[in-house]
Amino acid sequence: MKDLFARSITGILYVFLLLSAVFLSSHAFNFLFLSFGLVCLYEFKKLIKLRHYYIFIAFLFLWWLFVHLVQQQLAVYVLLAAAIITNLLLTAALFSGNQLKKLSQLHKFFLALLYIGAGCVFLTMIPYQNKDNFFAKFVIIGIFILVWTNDTFAYLVGRTIGRTKLFPSISPNKTVEGFLGGLVFSVLGAYIIANYNSNMNTFQWIITALIVVITGSIGDLVESKFKRIAGVKDSGAILPGHGGLLDRLDSLIFMAPFVYLTIQIFNHVS
Repeated sequence: MKDLFARSITGILYVFLLLSAVFLSSHAFNFLFLSFGLVCLYEFKKLIKLRHYYIFIAFLFLWWLFVHLVQQQLAVYVLLAAAIITNLLLTAALFSGNQLKKLSQLHKFFLALLYIGAGCVFLTMIPYQNKDNFFAKFVIIGIFILVWTNDTFAYLVGRTIGRTKLFPSISPNKTVEGFLGGLVFSVLGAYIIANYNSNMNTFQWIITALIVVITGSIGDLVESKFKRIAGVKDSGAILPGHGGLLDRLDSLIFMAPFVYLTIQIFNHVS
């Protein structure tokens, strides 16, 4: 009961912080996810035993370059391709035993930069995908709602009727029924959001929900694999009842490049 109370309070404060930053200003939102990125990078660095602190300098440079300086779409697409390829390789690694243990320090450096660093960069860039570079706060809030809906109903449905294990070798508590429950309620949530948000139409919000659920679920499994290899339960202890910040943001960080690409496609075909 005590752990449930701590988890609930932490979750409420986390949601309040995110929404406050979004509604306060674009600068507050940018700073929040820059800070989140540094913390997640620190936790991931410990998980994979990446030595030295050069990764933080590289992340800050990447952040400054793409969030505040680079306007050329070609450069953005190069980083996007690198991030998506990295995430696809991590997805394939879910089925490859403990191959991730054999990474060199150089490989770990680029993995951290493209998996965590680029993920946080694209998560920040998602609301700015329009001709006027306007901060579309309700787009990112809608995506947050889809993530929270998926997490909540995947947990509730899984606990209630879950029987078939989704990926027992990595995350024994996740079930196929829970995944499908999160998917169904997220699509329903997308339909409701579309009625109140004109940034994207109903079809686009539903497609976005599918991308969020599928890639977000994979992202959660990817982080679980890194924790299993490291022999730890959580990536950190900064959030009472939740573990590390990376435990809370793993889905968002992994799905961000895919959602960014999806919205880019919508913008070019509409």
